[in-house]
Amino acid sequence: MKKQVLYSEAQCTKHIKDVEDALYVLGGKWKLRIIIALHSGHTRFNELQRTIKGISARVLSNELKQLEMNGLVKRVVQADQFPVVVEYIATDYSKSIKKVVSALAEWGK
Repeated sequence: MKKQVLYSEAQCTKHIKDVEDALYVLGGKWKLRIIIALHSGHTRFNELQRTIKGISARVLSNELKQLEMNGLVKRVVQADQFPVVVEYIATDYSKSIKKVVSALAEWGK
């Protein structure tokens, strides 16, 4: 019995590399949770920390910095208010993973 080949060796290698790149950006325990919370309308640091159970302030801060560095989150400082308001906004680029997150949620059910 001959096995069915979905990808050539080169295509398989490229596919694996692409998935590794995605996992590098989104991997870890918190990043997808943060993105989901942002897409749900939670934009302030304390809101995010309350919404994402178990995340420490230090870890949330580091994760937000990494997400910002990768273009998935934009940090907006409103210095004209007192106290200064800092919000984290999901970028249009982060919205491109909505189908992936929805598929993961459906699979998780």
